[in-house]
Amino acid sequence: MKKLNSENIGLTERNPIKIVQFGEGNFLRAFVDYAFQELNDTVNFDAGIAVVQPIENGMVHLLNEQDGLYTLFMKGLSKGQEIQEKKLITNLVKGINPYKEYESYLALAKEEALAFIISNTTESGIAYDANDTLVMQPPNSYPAKVTALLYERFKHFKGDASKGLTIIPCELINNNADTLKEIILKYCSDWQLEEAFTSWILNSNSFHNTLVDRIVPGYPRAEIDAYNQQLDYSDTLIVTAETFFLWVIEGDETLKQKLPFDKTKLDVKIVADMQPYRTRKVRILNGAHTAMVPFSLMYGNETVKETVDNPFTGSFVHKAIFEEINETIAMDKSELDEFADEILDRFRNPFIKHNLSSIALNSISKFKVRVLPSLLGYVAKYDKIPTHLTFSLACLILFYKGTWKGKLLPVDDSSDITDAFAEIWKSSTTEEVAQKTLANVAFWDEDLTAVSDLQEALVRAIDEINSNGIEVGFENFSKQ
Repeated sequence: MKKLNSENIGLTERNPIKIVQFGEGNFLRAFVDYAFQELNDTVNFDAGIAVVQPIENGMVHLLNEQDGLYTLFMKGLSKGQEIQEKKLITNLVKGINPYKEYESYLALAKEEALAFIISNTTESGIAYDANDTLVMQPPNSYPAKVTALLYERFKHFKGDASKGLTIIPCELINNNADTLKEIILKYCSDWQLEEAFTSWILNSNSFHNTLVDRIVPGYPRAEIDAYNQQLDYSDTLIVTAETFFLWVIEGDETLKQKLPFDKTKLDVKIVADMQPYRTRKVRILNGAHTAMVPFSLMYGNETVKETVDNPFTGSFVHKAIFEEINETIAMDKSELDEFADEILDRFRNPFIKHNLSSIALNSISKFKVRVLPSLLGYVAKYDKIPTHLTFSLACLILFYKGTWKGKLLPVDDSSDITDAFAEIWKSSTTEEVAQKTLANVAFWDEDLTAVSDLQEALVRAIDEINSNGIEVGFENFSKQ
């Protein structure tokens, strides 16, 4: 087959560069680049993207070999119906490796149409490096690279307020834009840049916190032949994603005018405060994942899909979400339930194999952030413990014993956590195990023995599981 490039598909015109994107990985290509392709196709947004490789070893050379073109395959479930789509992405107009072509990188600052900076440099990407300087080509950190680019733009356009940029990071940390802005301002100080530049950063540019949500398995190596058969060209950069898409961006009416996503089919929410949406995602999607892992693995399931498809474990997860987690979130109940239905569709996606063992990493800290607030919120609201989340916590404690019915469990945590549980499980009674676990402030940032009835309930649940297994043990526990 012919190689995928502009000439072979008859693409003669490219969009002007309106976006500088830091990161060339699967997620950005299946999420942000797809979103702007939809804007281009729907409202003639006419936005080209220049992709900047954020680390020295990357893949912009592969993008350039295909003129930035690639195919996105999207597969999933919606209200029980399978959906499969494919889309050719054509808005990546150039890829730049600043470690080899720094002048070309700085030249992006002089693009007349440039309006946005987008990034996903992993959770560790938005970080301060005290060794970075303006004369480095390039500086080490992503924030320092952005500072250098903004300074070049400020100088080239002589501080023109209309040439400021809209900066939308997509890294998976809370308040990602606020953190990025803070580090950029620190570099302004470190590098002793003029006050007029700092003022331009603050007054002519805007920074927007975000929440992104889409599962992107990436390149379908194991099934590549089946994907290639659906194309009439050779594409080495195929990327796969689920059909679900959610992008929450903090912004005002001005941002809505800049980004008319409301005219597309995409679920892009531009809101004054994204924290309720973050809470919704962390509590429902991530919380359900974390709550199900020990419980479902010990029951005998291996994947998320098996968990929600099984009559017993599926019912458990459904009730944990709709009857306990959703009851503790201060948002419209119907909106929460609709979101939860979408989450369960995502969990059932037959095109994605999500192993429970792969989400077992750091389960204690995940439970603290994702599940414990729902458990405690339920206690505060109803003055009783939530049956499913409490049973899930009992399974978590047993999980950290490391074995179940003679088999090793995929415990994956730091040594301080696993060592602490090794000591806890030397206890002579279940009461002692529950008490020591709940009292460990290093686990939970608080002493949970103060929560009324929780310790006693955990003792009953652990004893039931040890005596009768997961299913019968839960049935007996839920009747007490």
